Amino acid sequence: MAKTTKGEKNEITTDSIAENQVVENNYTNVIAKEADVSVETKLIALYTLQQIDSQIDKIRIIRGELPLEVQDLEDEIIGLETRIDNFIIEIKGLETSISDKTASISDCQMLIKRYEDQQNNVRNNREYDSLTKEIEFQNLEIQLNEKRIKEFSIVLEGKKEEVDKAQRLLLERRNDLDIKKAELQDIVTETEKEELDLIQKSHDNQKLIEDRLLTAYKRIRDNARNGLAVVMVERDACGGCFNKIPPQRQLDIRMHKKIIVCEYCGRILVDNAIDEVVRG
Repeated sequence: MAKTTKGEKNEITTDSIAENQVVENNYTNVIAKEADVSVETKLIALYTLQQIDSQIDKIRIIRGELPLEVQDLEDEIIGLETRIDNFIIEIKGLETSISDKTASISDCQMLIKRYEDQQNNVRNNREYDSLTKEIEFQNLEIQLNEKRIKEFSIVLEGKKEEVDKAQRLLLERRNDLDIKKAELQDIVTETEKEELDLIQKSHDNQKLIEDRLLTAYKRIRDNARNGLAVVMVERDACGGCFNKIPPQRQLDIRMHKKIIVCEYCGRILVDNAIDEVVRG
């Protein structure tokens, strides 16, 4: 058997170390490449989700303020109906009061006639004076009742005018409500299928994103006025708050090695390459 010299042993050892180093470097490169692809995939998924959710937002913006306007009109109609009902109750109360005062006047007139008839048969001046005072009192009662009837009538007339005004306004509001509801129904009918499809796409896309990122995305989106949680860098600035982004940070964004957020508004930032992949 041939013996291996010391020099040969050193050569074999060196070759083995070199070979191991190459394998280790290749493995490191693969791991790094997989990590890069993983971050890039996450960015693509997040940006795709943002585009879908933005389309849903646009559909809901098309509806505008119509749902709120419909709700406001319904509330106003309920208020007008309640107001009219209260006016009607007050009108009935005033009519009852006028009727009672009118009946009271009739009673007073009957008493006056009776007292006048009795005056024709009095036996002395004292009885006559007493009946005269009663007649005067009943006349005062008639004047008071007439005054009350006049006051009630003025108030009654005002309430009736208010009812007429409220009923005209109620009719207008009901017509407005019918128009707004028809407009809203037309818009909902036109966009309902598209919205449902987009909502399903949004749910499907959310399944591709890990919970931690999805939670962060939703939190940023909820806090953003325009609903944008993932934005593109445009003209060296954040596409959400429009603050300038330093060149080194832009380079990090283009590298796709980690998820970068805007230091001003907290939105997730992507570059043109991600946008081109998502938009095809």
